[in-house]
Amino acid sequence: MRFSQRLGISPVEKAIQHESMDEDLRNSLWSLVQGIYWDKYKRNQSGMYGRSDFVEGSNLNQLITKLWLHYFKQPIDTIHRYFGDCVSYLREYFFSAEWYEVYDFIEFLSEEGPEQSNPTFIELCNQFLDRENSAYRFVDGTLTEITSEEEIQSIEEAISSASAFPGVREHLSAALSLMRDRNNPDYRNSIKESISAVESLCRHLVNDDKATLGNALAVLERRKNLHPALKASFSSLYGYTSDADGIRHALMAQDSLTKTDSRYMLVTCTAFINYAIALTSD
Repeated sequence: MRFSQRLGISPVEKAIQHESMDEDLRNSLWSLVQGIYWDKYKRNQSGMYGRSDFVEGSNLNQLITKLWLHYFKQPIDTIHRYFGDCVSYLREYFFSAEWYEVYDFIEFLSEEGPEQSNPTFIELCNQFLDRENSAYRFVDGTLTEITSEEEIQSIEEAISSASAFPGVREHLSAALSLMRDRNNPDYRNSIKESISAVESLCRHLVNDDKATLGNALAVLERRKNLHPALKASFSSLYGYTSDADGIRHALMAQDSLTKTDSRYMLVTCTAFINYAIALTSD
């Protein structure tokens, strides 16, 4: 804790940055972009004389071209010839952009940047996002609005663990993507994908392509001594995962589903998936 925080002059913890971005966070993210990507620039040394810091022929030519072509959607013949001028243009854009455009920009870099640099960039971004109390984190390579570290850990653990179960990871990734789409979020289908992930896992656990959550819970109780209280709590998901009683149909027919609904379902389903995988692995 800093001196000013100990005296109560500066806040110990700033408010969660939701749909906003303060100067500290923006500065930190740009420093990462600079350090991870732009500082790694290597010019083409093939017999050029005089100034040689060209974009074309450099190790970052492909990334710069992708930025112009797919992010800015500008003609590639408007790309600045010299790398320094190009970075100055990108810096001006970054510091004048809206908060959501900054997140768009860093997400694009994390996907299209040099493959060896992207994991480090994502890891360090999450550290700064956490330090500056941002409401967003990279989860499975995608920027997502999740304010709880426990939620992030649950989702990431489930996506990682589910790699051994075909279909489960795909459903979870789809649920996450549908929920976090800022321009056109689809909460109804996000919920559906979360539920489908649970159902897919259940079928693997009992080796039955038509198994339901109810079947899986019965198997876990019989074979793995699933605690009755836990069984009861997980059984509350059965209404959402069963087509037979029509509850799923009623849920999906609602127009009032929100991000809170889809996030709750995603976190709840990943918690169940993590528990079920761990229990059957013991």
